[in-house]
Amino acid sequence: MIRINLLGQERPRAARRAAAAAPGGTLPLVFILAGVGVGALALFLYYITLQKDFNQEQARIKQLQAQKTELEQIKQQVEAFEKQKADLQKRVNVIEQLQRDRTGGQELLDMMVNTVSRTENLWLTSLIRKGNGLSIDGAAASINSVANFITQLKRSGYFQKIEIKESKQDDRNTAIQTFNFQMTAEIAPPQPPQTAPPKQARPASGSPPQQTAAPAKKG
Repeated sequence: MIRINLLGQERPRAARRAAAAAPGGTLPLVFILAGVGVGALALFLYYITLQKDFNQEQARIKQLQAQKTELEQIKQQVEAFEKQKADLQKRVNVIEQLQRDRTGGQELLDMMVNTVSRTENLWLTSLIRKGNGLSIDGAAASINSVANFITQLKRSGYFQKIEIKESKQDDRNTAIQTFNFQMTAEIAPPQPPQTAPPKQARPASGSPPQQTAAPAKKG
């Protein structure tokens, strides 16, 4: 079909088409802008959350650092107290040792005299004490006397770790047979007091008394 333009002007087709297409082209741009806005809002909210967590962690770190500083100060005080306690304990130990040495000297001599007196033909020439250790030098008429002296020391309960270092005959005294000896011992620590054994329960009033067996007669 052939159309004839009587006005002699062209019809604005392109403008109409652009005007008709304009409302439909702006719709995707609106969605894009809306998506960008929502994403920006989400990022902003996420940033606020991270900033809040960061501030909380910073506050917690400062609190832990303050606690650490306080604990270090307490630790230094405890170490100072422990050192002072150790020094005081050393002083107490020295005082107790001096007290034991002073009060135990007479008891040691009495115990040694009693032990020597129970041993025949034996006498002491030297007795040196260093702490709880003893160095004993003496002489005896026989080896048996030395052995009996060691036995008496063990039986006394006042000495321990008794060791004979040397025992030999004295060649300088030819008129009388004499054996010189050297030994070491330690003063035994005091034993705790023994408690009395518990009393046996009496039999009930209704139970018959127990009869003890009579000793057998020798035939």
